[in-house]
Amino acid sequence: MNRNRDELEGKKDQLKGKVKQATGDLTDDERLHDEGVADEAAGDVEEGFGRGRRKLGDAIEDLGNKIKR
Repeated sequence: MNRNRDELEGKKDQLKGKVKQATGDLTDDERLHDEGVADEAAGDVEEGFGRGRRKLGDAIEDLGNKIKR
């Protein structure tokens, strides 16, 4: 599976959010925890957008291959 840039950036943001949440929990910093939740959610959206974009590209490529036959 070839991931695109949006999917990879989304995964990175999800991981960053989880680290911030854990750090916020350990340091009792509610603001940092909440920031982590927001980062993780943004990463989920970005990864989903990238996955949809990749699937659409794959479908267009498949259609092009069928037309060539």
